[in-house]
Amino acid sequence: MIDWPSLFKISLGLFAIVNPIGSVPIFISATSGWSNEERAKTAKTVAFSVFIILTISSLMGDQILDFFGVSIPSFQVGGGILLMLIAISMMHGKQSGARQTPEEAQTMAEREVIAIVPLSIPLLAGPGAISNMIITAQKNASLLGHLSLIIPILLVCITIWLVLKLSVRISYKLGTIGINVVTRLMGLILAAMAVEFIAHGLTGLFPALA
Repeated sequence: MIDWPSLFKISLGLFAIVNPIGSVPIFISATSGWSNEERAKTAKTVAFSVFIILTISSLMGDQILDFFGVSIPSFQVGGGILLMLIAISMMHGKQSGARQTPEEAQTMAEREVIAIVPLSIPLLAGPGAISNMIITAQKNASLLGHLSLIIPILLVCITIWLVLKLSVRISYKLGTIGINVVTRLMGLILAAMAVEFIAHGLTGLFPALA
């Protein structure tokens, strides 16, 4: 049976990592001068791209790790450290370099690819979100467990579409302070998840710690 409370927790954690609210100023800046129709189309493309990326990560993440010979506990520790770095940046009200480098930000001028890079990758479906889905998929090893992860991914992607589509209104209503407050709260949730990932990874690497 589907564990709905667990899926709710996964949805909340994934939302904290992706943090579409915190990406509103970047989306508005990247689409400056665009019409509402163009922004809406780009928002849909971004949401669909993130859905594809995270779904592939959850369904095929274990095969990818096997290919590179990486153990799950090692990936949990590495992914947890990455999430913690992103969380620290979020709690300081900054965009983490792990999500978007200055070079990737420059590609915003390329209008034809903006929905994919950098808005989808690495801003929303970045290393943190991908790592989170691979680790979560390992905790839900059954076929039903893997397929059920599509539900939180779909919910988060629908949220991304709505937030980006209404980005101008949201930015006007919340303002810079409001967006920073939301980003810091999401960062706090993400930090707690990072600690949990690292703890599980360390107990897997060093059973004596359990």
